[in-house]
Amino acid sequence: MRNVIKDRQVVANDDWNLLKLNEGEAAESILVPAGKVIVPLAVWQAQHAALQARSDVGVWIDSHERPEVLKNDVARLPLIAVNFPKFADGRGYSTAYNLRVRLKYTGELRAIGDVLRDQMFYMQRVGFNAYAVREDRDAHDALKSLTDFSEPYQNSVDIAVPLFRRVQRTGVSA
Repeated sequence: MRNVIKDRQVVANDDWNLLKLNEGEAAESILVPAGKVIVPLAVWQAQHAALQARSDVGVWIDSHERPEVLKNDVARLPLIAVNFPKFADGRGYSTAYNLRVRLKYTGELRAIGDVLRDQMFYMQRVGFNAYAVREDRDAHDALKSLTDFSEPYQNSVDIAVPLFRRVQRTGVSA
């Protein structure tokens, strides 16, 4: 990956590498290289015994996969990535929310795949703190999207209380 937005900053030359299974490769036998690597969930599950001891391995979940399968591993994973295969596939929002709220994941939660500026404000609301913006887009421009709205009305992962509970209103005298 090239430029990544992490914790509201553009990180040039991110050192995490995404491992993809090519057609014909098996999750059980693919070689996971040394260094920081994000592996597909299938590889994590197939090679769990060897990979769980490493502190430089993250897992990526596809939109059709359930985050609950990582419930026993979230405390040790430094990074979990959620893949957005296309702009219109919003299942990754629920995955992120469930990782943060139900599974109490506190590490880096990265959006990968078809990640566009228009989505990022909402992605941060459900718990993402890192974004691998599509390579044909400018990460610095995308970073600005995290402040597109000054005050969200609804509660979510980032702000637990809705606006009407955060703002004290005073009566208007006539």
